[in-house]
Amino acid sequence: MRSSTSLCDQFSRIIGGQAGFAGGKCVSTINRNRIKATILGKRFRVTSSFSFESLNARTGRALCLGRAAFLEKEVDPFIAAIRGQGIKVSSVHNEWLFDRPRLIYVNIEAVDKPLAFARKVKRALDAAHS
Repeated sequence: MRSSTSLCDQFSRIIGGQAGFAGGKCVSTINRNRIKATILGKRFRVTSSFSFESLNARTGRALCLGRAAFLEKEVDPFIAAIRGQGIKVSSVHNEWLFDRPRLIYVNIEAVDKPLAFARKVKRALDAAHS
């Protein structure tokens, strides 16, 4: 478990999130505190999360997933950057009817080495937030 924790900490540091474990998988959560969002007029905390699980000890590759929240203007740069690095975009959608500002969620997936995936995600996040 110690090596999994260390790998999870490294993964989260690269992404810029907070490390944790949920259901036996490493999850890194990023709080988008700059986005002052509401749903039905009530404050809503905007988060993005990235994870890996099913790490293959021989190849070092794992199932790497992400669910990222964006303002509408951030979606296209993120998708272009993430696809350009070989990561699949599995869905683009909104989740709430009465959110302000409008939030768009992008789900991504890949089988990759977790730290390589984290670096790719970080590059795409930087592209979206610039």
